[in-house]
Amino acid sequence: MPIEILMPALSPTMTEGNLAKWIVKEGDNVNSGDVIAEIETDKATMEVEAVDEGIIGKILVAEGTKNVAVNQCIALLLEDGEDKKALDDYKIEAPAAKEEPAKQDAPKAAPAPKPAAAPKPTANPVPQAAPVVSTAPAPTGGKVKASPLAKKLAQANNISLLDIPGTGPNGRIVKEDVENYIENGTQHAGNNIVRRNADEATNYETDNIRQVIASRLLESKQTIPHFYLTVDCNLDKLLDTRKQLNDAANGRYKISVNDFVIKAVGLALRDNPDVNASWGGEYVTQYNNVDVSVAVAIDGGLITPIVKNADQKDIKSISNEMKQLAAKARAGKLQPEEFIGGGFSISNLGMYGIKQFNAIVNPPQSAILAVGAGDERPVVIDGKLTTATIMTCTISADHRVVDGAVGAEFITSFKKYIENPSLMLIS
Repeated sequence: MPIEILMPALSPTMTEGNLAKWIVKEGDNVNSGDVIAEIETDKATMEVEAVDEGIIGKILVAEGTKNVAVNQCIALLLEDGEDKKALDDYKIEAPAAKEEPAKQDAPKAAPAPKPAAAPKPTANPVPQAAPVVSTAPAPTGGKVKASPLAKKLAQANNISLLDIPGTGPNGRIVKEDVENYIENGTQHAGNNIVRRNADEATNYETDNIRQVIASRLLESKQTIPHFYLTVDCNLDKLLDTRKQLNDAANGRYKISVNDFVIKAVGLALRDNPDVNASWGGEYVTQYNNVDVSVAVAIDGGLITPIVKNADQKDIKSISNEMKQLAAKARAGKLQPEEFIGGGFSISNLGMYGIKQFNAIVNPPQSAILAVGAGDERPVVIDGKLTTATIMTCTISADHRVVDGAVGAEFITSFKKYIENPSLMLIS
């Protein structure tokens, strides 16, 4: 009997998704674990692996189909030795009605204290406004901005990236730009873009990720009473410690300032557990684990992979894990458990030269830390005017969960660890 391949639920909030691309075709042999399709969910575009072994007998949902319901049959798999005639009389039952997913941030009853970790609510992968899509053509000289997938696809098809306009952040060329160029043979900026003439605007249809960005950020700003607390952190000791660690590593690893920030946030949450919580209406859910979501820019938006138990890991482990998570995020290979959840978010725009900003709380979390660039500024130390490398950080907090004094204690604790990095090496 043929095996039904169903539209998977790749996140707790997913009820439907777009079948972006089939990796296999009818007649292909597949083994368990082989990637068979790319699905665009309400969180990200993800690769789907085969569960069973067999031959792709029939593809029922064409690639590019939107709003495919979870548990709908999208293809039929023939078992080894099974004749294709088995497909002729096979009837596909309609998918069972999907129950309304329980809100991840609101259990039915207040949780009783216990040593096990409290359930993590679903977190939006986008903690602040996502970059504006650019329709400017690629630069005619110098380095072309393109994603790794776009470069690989262009090289495989012997195409110059100079001929392709980018629709990603700051005109960056993404995979879809190259695919559309190959398909149309012209400088077309996307399947859904409608060009009228060079003097008029360009419209493009929003995908699931962009719609979720809009919905979640609107929800956050309309329903969460934000307040903001800002501190300036002296980075001089941290930068010295970082240099010593990287010199001693001799190329085996390379620690960034952001790695220290993640560790400092983890320890500050351990010291101030009231911030590691979410609003549940009649109660507040406080998490037992310190899981920190870190914003990573991807083509078309942002996603927040999670460093779990950040308070318990050393700097080197955090550094290696974050590099792996960021690479998987940009390649679209994150698993749901790697980006769904988290009790606190970090958004670091320091690498873009941003000195200070206020991030939007990532519901159902109750706080997010906005990290600016470290730059040399005049300061007074021990009554003397001198210079120091200063990094400005701002916590945005949900006042329903985090009181002003609690937020102040958290940000003060964070500053203590940043300015005394040796405390992070022994904690």
